[in-house]
Amino acid sequence: MTAAGKSPNDEARVAIVTGAGRGIGHAVALELGRAGYSLCVAARSRDELEETRSQSGLAPDRALIVLVDLAAEEAPDQLMGAALDRYGHVDVLVNNAGWAPPRTPLLKMRPVDVDRMIAVNLRAPIALTRLAAAAMIPRGAGTIVNVASSAALKAPAGEAVYAATKSGLIAFTRAAFAEMRKSGLKLAVIVPGLVDTAMIPNNKRLDRAAMLSTASVARAVMQIVDAPAGTCPLEVRLEPQLDPERQG
Repeated sequence: MTAAGKSPNDEARVAIVTGAGRGIGHAVALELGRAGYSLCVAARSRDELEETRSQSGLAPDRALIVLVDLAAEEAPDQLMGAALDRYGHVDVLVNNAGWAPPRTPLLKMRPVDVDRMIAVNLRAPIALTRLAAAAMIPRGAGTIVNVASSAALKAPAGEAVYAATKSGLIAFTRAAFAEMRKSGLKLAVIVPGLVDTAMIPNNKRLDRAAMLSTASVARAVMQIVDAPAGTCPLEVRLEPQLDPERQG
């Protein structure tokens, strides 16, 4: 305890990152750790989260691991409860976790896969945003970043449900910001094009070298987090400079 009766964690900035075991979430967690944030990293794989924590260089008491499947209805409450129990507050929430099966025609889509996409990609971010905002508003500040996808805008065949969930996330972010901007909260959505992650399988029609890197998306998240007071980059679109989809 300090002389003022507070532990060091009382003043540390705290960030929650979902899907932090790999891909964009892993990169975002490392950027936030480098910027001095204590972390709450969430995903389904302990091994991957342990690797994220190790690479962050943070001590275990500053990098809380929460094993959670965000498809479960109670998962957002469990995650936010764990973060608040450890740190007492939250300054940043990055709703990055997402899920989709391989491209599948709508008529062949399994109902269980439809339900999981809606739960992970839309229901969980909505629930976590509500919980985080409730904790942030009394402090008069906080940043919530939702990670969508250009599929929401391009609506490719075989991705009808995935595109719908990401489009819903964009609309949700806009409306939530309109409601809570007077409370001092920043709410933003990042809409990246093709990112080189394990979620996109190898395909001879794709040039992976031309895709966005996870690091580039993480830097965009930090630009939102570090935006000056009085401004909110509500929607940030990122596209690769070169088109990764080979023609012909």
